[in-house]
Amino acid sequence: MTPAATLPVTTRRALPDDAPLLATLAAATFRDTFGADNTPQDMAHYLAASFGDEIQRRELLDARVTTFFAEQAGEVVGYATLREGTAPSSVPAGGAIEIARLYAVTTRIGSGVGAVLMRRCLDEAQSRARSVVWLGVWERNARAIAFYQRWGFADVGATTFVLGDDRQTDRVMARRVGGEAQECATR
Repeated sequence: MTPAATLPVTTRRALPDDAPLLATLAAATFRDTFGADNTPQDMAHYLAASFGDEIQRRELLDARVTTFFAEQAGEVVGYATLREGTAPSSVPAGGAIEIARLYAVTTRIGSGVGAVLMRRCLDEAQSRARSVVWLGVWERNARAIAFYQRWGFADVGATTFVLGDDRQTDRVMARRVGGEAQECATR
């Protein structure tokens, strides 16, 4: 029998009825990724404010937000969220879209789930005629930073991320859409 982790990863767009699944997945992946490096109080506050059936339903109904699930062997193993809106001033001007979230479940990190989600986000950005994709990543998340660098994202600045009562620094990374791993230079 083939282990599930070696089966193909597919993606699909999340629908409003997927809100409970997305809320559970989003909270679990965030907690698994950052829980050990933050206080339980800050984590609980952030999770309560950011994830829940109604919160994710509103996101899924928002025309500016698009979420994709990664599925493998019939199981949801990750997700990515694109969000249209104003980019930080450090992001090159014109036609930017944000990858607001990109997470794989812990057991699938390093198995290609993130790559499939990234490709889907870049393809979606290109289909929307976007010229730049940007994201924020915690400055202490070396593994994620290395992943984004492999995809051609360059550090273009910093922003503040508030987790509970803790003000943290996120690196802002950006890249041009189209082509493979084209770096996005700072202005």
